[in-house]
Amino acid sequence: MWKGRFEEDTALVVQRFSQSLDLDWRMAEQDIRGSIAHVRMLGAVGLLEPGEALRVEEGLKRVRDEIYSGSFTPSEPLEDVHMNVEHRLTEIEPSGARLHTGRSRNDQTATTVRLYLRDRLTDLEGALLDFLAVLLDCAERHRLVIVSGYTHLQQAQPISLGHYWMAWFEAFLRDCGRLEFALDALNECPLGAGALAGSTLPLDREMTSRLLGFDRPTRNSLDTVAQRDYMADYHHFASLFAVHASRLAEDLTLWSTQEYGWLRLPDAFCTGSSMMPQKKNPDVLELVRGRTGQVLGHMMDLLVTLKGLPMTYDRDLQEDKRGLWASLGTVEAVLTVLTPMLDRTEVDEAVARAGLERGFTLATDVAEYLVLRGVPFRDAHWKVGRLVRHCIERGSRLEDLALEEWREQIPEVEADILELLSPEASVRRRNTYGGTGFEQVALRIAEGKERLAERRDGLRRRRERLEEGRL
Repeated sequence: MWKGRFEEDTALVVQRFSQSLDLDWRMAEQDIRGSIAHVRMLGAVGLLEPGEALRVEEGLKRVRDEIYSGSFTPSEPLEDVHMNVEHRLTEIEPSGARLHTGRSRNDQTATTVRLYLRDRLTDLEGALLDFLAVLLDCAERHRLVIVSGYTHLQQAQPISLGHYWMAWFEAFLRDCGRLEFALDALNECPLGAGALAGSTLPLDREMTSRLLGFDRPTRNSLDTVAQRDYMADYHHFASLFAVHASRLAEDLTLWSTQEYGWLRLPDAFCTGSSMMPQKKNPDVLELVRGRTGQVLGHMMDLLVTLKGLPMTYDRDLQEDKRGLWASLGTVEAVLTVLTPMLDRTEVDEAVARAGLERGFTLATDVAEYLVLRGVPFRDAHWKVGRLVRHCIERGSRLEDLALEEWREQIPEVEADILELLSPEASVRRRNTYGGTGFEQVALRIAEGKERLAERRDGLRRRRERLEEGRL
């Protein structure tokens, strides 16, 4: 195919080793879309006759129809999606040989990948927003449900379960922001950068950028074909999303065990044991945890590839898509399964409440009660710690102590201490901004709905913009 410079044909083993159809054939629609914008621009600036440009565009659309119908099978010796499309185009319309005027596979590939990734990430944003909506629903359903909060995996203080779900809402909403950043970062058009130095031809880069729905053309031709920052931005989003999903999965796995026992996962999202009839295994959650390492590895794969490359394009960059596609598939799969599973997860409030009775989760409330009565916090901390030891030695709870026993241990207490000794009182009184108090959680849920609505409105506008660029 590239015989002009060479005396020998490319060896078959080299063709098989260097082909990228397994990576880029999925982007055929985006490649053709970029070519249609390019040929319209060539016609507009006079590098193609108007009738010729129209015939080439119609030929490209016919190739696209053949791909959609499955009648066009790509050829491995043609290496990639770009050459396969161009070869078939030229068979249909000989003027297709002029399509590559003012264009390199470097800027063509960069454009195609950005178009494809923009489509996938836009859909991914919609799936992530659906997941956020489920978290809000869980928070609203469980706002008045009290469970133990943990530090060091030890019971710490009573919290509203709605507050817990809102914690994950905040984390995944930040992930949504990182995803939107990645979308914004890739929304520049590489077409016209050429192999690395631009072109001597009168290309209208603003036109192709506008036709494809990009915000602007890229600003530096060297940077255009060399950089993969926008991929790294996606991987950054994906890595943190996967870590968050893994941590959530770990909590849900623990809480669904017999030892905790207050979270009931839907049967349809669990599996049994081949040997033990009683088992209900949280395989979905375990796989969410297990696949997180793959997502992190794909980010490292890209960064290691980039760190030693000279400016500008090197064939190593062909491999940038292998980990990208795998990571996208994993993130999409996690959202596909985690969203409906969480929507159907149930809580046994009685078991959750009983679990609170095994610890001393009201101890901090007592210390803060003493602070309000003028006791320095360190002294209050010591006094309450000594009281906890007293209870442990006698096998009792703070709630079991009579007022006289309270005063024997801590003289500063009054009768009103007894009114504070319930998980409900503890949660209700933690009414600082962002705290677990029921009123605060209700406010955060209302704000969350507004923030989610804003994100959905932004996604709607983004999709409308994408439709304008579908040629």
